[in-house]
Amino acid sequence: MISVTPDEVSTGRLHGYLLGAIGPRPIAFASTVDEKGRPNLSPFSFFNVFGSKPPILIFSPARRVRDNTTKHTLQNVLLTKEVVINIVNYNMVQQMSLSSTEYPKGENEFKKAGLTMVRSDLVKPFRVGESPVQFECKVTKVEALGKEGGAGNLIFSEVLKVHIDKAILDEEGVIDQAKIDQVARMGGNWYSRANMGLFEVAKPLSTMGVGVDALPSQIRLSKVLTGNDLGMLANVEKIPSQKEVDEFIDSNIEIRSIISGGERKDLEVRAQEYLRNNDVQAALKTLLAP
Repeated sequence: MISVTPDEVSTGRLHGYLLGAIGPRPIAFASTVDEKGRPNLSPFSFFNVFGSKPPILIFSPARRVRDNTTKHTLQNVLLTKEVVINIVNYNMVQQMSLSSTEYPKGENEFKKAGLTMVRSDLVKPFRVGESPVQFECKVTKVEALGKEGGAGNLIFSEVLKVHIDKAILDEEGVIDQAKIDQVARMGGNWYSRANMGLFEVAKPLSTMGVGVDALPSQIRLSKVLTGNDLGMLANVEKIPSQKEVDEFIDSNIEIRSIISGGERKDLEVRAQEYLRNNDVQAALKTLLAP
């Protein structure tokens, strides 16, 4: 066994120990708006519920370790005192992960992640249409836990209204824990899916994924590809060029055979198989085939 005190290791190393040991952690998919009313969406795994009368949810956007800056979510909350906390299930985990990309201020992560903006009833931030449960909240307090990189900022959020997808309820109107199919954060790239165990989601590119909104319409509007598929496809630095697509097709007898058969759906199914094997480039080139 090793034993350390916090001042004996770097903040990054301690951060890794904490996140690797304390889990699974629920995810607050927080929607806010800035001073100009522009939407922002970002996930946080320092999150839980802390009472039901009043109903209080608390999440914590930490100061960035690398440069001690703060996230847009915290900046927006301090200005507007409103937030929507959306629950994340397995069907949207890749899109949620993509939204954590550090896009410039004012960029709409709903569009980048391919998620649906739904107007709230009591607060200005939008809800995530794909989320099984959405909490409209007013922020009652923000408590900074430090001034250095890695310090948390507790956002106390009082629930004003709850929206629940009827599809996740049982016959008695209670949330069915199997149907809600939540995911939780672990250390590194690891997540936990209720009653299904661990799985990995590649972290978004530090260079910034192109986003779902940058994918060609025949991909975005596919009836075969799922939200998770789109999230993986959009987490690339650039779309393959026509030359790269042509070279891929020329070297792939199977893809040429599918193209000659004239069924777009078959190409999309083959692309999904590539995605299941984490070969995003092959999937994109397949979907970009003429």
